[in-house]
Amino acid sequence: MELRQLRYFVKVVELGSMGRAAQALGVVTSALSQQIARLETELSTVLLRRSATGATPTEAGLAFWQQAQLALRHADEAVQAAQHARLSGHVSLGMTPTTASVLGLPLLKAMRSQYPDVRLQIVESLSGNLSTLLSARQLDLAIVFQSGQRGKWLTELLLDEQLFMIAHEELFRAETDDSMTLATVAKLPLVLPSGNHGLRAVLNAAFERAQVWPNLVAEVDGLAMLMDVVQSGLAATIQPGSAMARITGPGLHAHALSDKELRRPSFLATLPEEELSPAALAMRNIIREVAATLVEDNQWPGASLYKS
Repeated sequence: MELRQLRYFVKVVELGSMGRAAQALGVVTSALSQQIARLETELSTVLLRRSATGATPTEAGLAFWQQAQLALRHADEAVQAAQHARLSGHVSLGMTPTTASVLGLPLLKAMRSQYPDVRLQIVESLSGNLSTLLSARQLDLAIVFQSGQRGKWLTELLLDEQLFMIAHEELFRAETDDSMTLATVAKLPLVLPSGNHGLRAVLNAAFERAQVWPNLVAEVDGLAMLMDVVQSGLAATIQPGSAMARITGPGLHAHALSDKELRRPSFLATLPEEELSPAALAMRNIIREVAATLVEDNQWPGASLYKS
């Protein structure tokens, strides 16, 4: 099996056509088709369904395509590392908006300082979407809110975050900033993430345990829009303290919730070590170091490091 064959196959899957792939690669269609046929013969399986309208991967072809992408990227990074004689390459990291608001910029600065030749891609999305991307090998690492192994990726508990009721003082003015109960929060108009959001599942379970029902006036999945609603005074919300990181306007207050179970764990999820490039392994260590520094310096509100 040759890297050239992998590149040919990946391009056919990306473009959905032998002809278009051959044109993009600068080879004749017959040569491309011959190399794909040799690859299928070597693997003893059909990778592509060919038709008059194009080419699509079989189930085996789709599985092979995911691994072929990974192999090609590692091969390219090996070439770069040899050329530069120091750690280089590309690493993709997924973070939720709340996590990125605290961790994103310090992490970028740390990586630029220690590994200037590593190019970092940050994908900001919901935790469930990040899990899907990681399972599809479209991310090397992600900080998610689910534990366990899914699609052969591994997790370690990084930290957990206390949850806060966040409201504008025009909507809710407390005499103190002491913690409060869910029963108090449930009486306020609330804007929360939708049912697709991992945090919503935590909150629904907490309200059910407390036998109180929230006064839900809106569901918003985007952090920026959700916090705009809170900043306007239309509704309060329940979020980790990191949601306050990008709020610059006056009048917002965060009050810790008294329910001790209302904490959100954050897991550092990665592909198995044998699939991680040296740059991705370095990134994993930097994430741990930067997160620990932010928590210890009280720059990650309500967060506690996991102690094994």
